[in-house]
Amino acid sequence: MGEASYVIGIEMFRDRTHGLLELSQKVYINKVLEKLKMDKCSSSVVPIQTGDKFSFMQCPKNELKRNRMETIPYASIVGSLLYAQVCTRPDINFAVGMLGRYQSNPGRDHWKVAKKVLRYIQRKKDYMLTYKRSDHLEVIGYSDSDFAGCVDTRKSTFIYLFLLAEGAIS
Repeated sequence: MGEASYVIGIEMFRDRTHGLLELSQKVYINKVLEKLKMDKCSSSVVPIQTGDKFSFMQCPKNELKRNRMETIPYASIVGSLLYAQVCTRPDINFAVGMLGRYQSNPGRDHWKVAKKVLRYIQRKKDYMLTYKRSDHLEVIGYSDSDFAGCVDTRKSTFIYLFLLAEGAIS
């Protein structure tokens, strides 16, 4: 049967000599970008700008604007980004979480940020999650939060990352 090289849309590269396991979703990302006709789009250096604010005030307020937004596959895009984020792309975690908050009634500003995240992963589609062999496995955690950063509720946003074998596990 041999070693697995592709599992649930994740390509696996193993280098036993150097003790590396790399996980890539480049093929998946390319399919998502092609489906949205963004495979040749200009790229973005970051998924979200410092200081970008999201608010329910940016959501459509009348039926006409809501109907216009219904033609945009916003929920599908957020779902596709979420799958990539959960499997191999912790670098888009914050942006995808923010976009998901407005999934039931997204506005034009939310759509623009979603496209920016797509342009970012288009630029960084070669990024892989890498795990390194170690005699001493240690879980390392990082966390960060803002203070009352939500414009609507004044709630704080908390984010975390845990590493094992030098690769993200959560």
